[in-house]
Amino acid sequence: MDNQNILENKKILVVDDETDILETLKELLYMCSVDTAATFEEAVAHLRNNTYDAAVLDIMGVKGYDLLKITNKIDIPSLMLTAHALTPDNLKQSIEQKADAYVPKDKLVDISLYIADILTARQQGKKVHVTWFSLLKPVFDKIFGEGWRKKDRDFWDEFDEKQIASRDDIQKME
Repeated sequence: MDNQNILENKKILVVDDETDILETLKELLYMCSVDTAATFEEAVAHLRNNTYDAAVLDIMGVKGYDLLKITNKIDIPSLMLTAHALTPDNLKQSIEQKADAYVPKDKLVDISLYIADILTARQQGKKVHVTWFSLLKPVFDKIFGEGWRKKDRDFWDEFDEKQIASRDDIQKME
């Protein structure tokens, strides 16, 4: 899928306490209208005053999980972005708290692909984790180490079942 098409003219909120990350994301999402916020309070003000197609939320420094609760409440697809909270527990917590994706900051260059994935899923009436997780699982395996999913085996087994069902649904639509 050409992710440029689905992202064209979308309004995206990007929240991160690092100004260089905000600037980089604005450049990478050039096809979108991007608002940026460097603090939790600034992000809340944007959410109060604007409508967004998606949000990119840093976990650390801006109360990302608190912002995720707000974006969930107003039905904005949200991608969690992290460098310092890159752990199996934070990945699991992001999924449990209904983040649409969880992306390491060192994969920032592909941000448009991940946002396109969550927007496409929402457009199809689904809230699935198919493409982004499939692309990033090898990264998680490398960073977290072999067997990282064993600690929460039941959670990940259920997650895998949902992944397979979602993939099957998507293939039926093609």
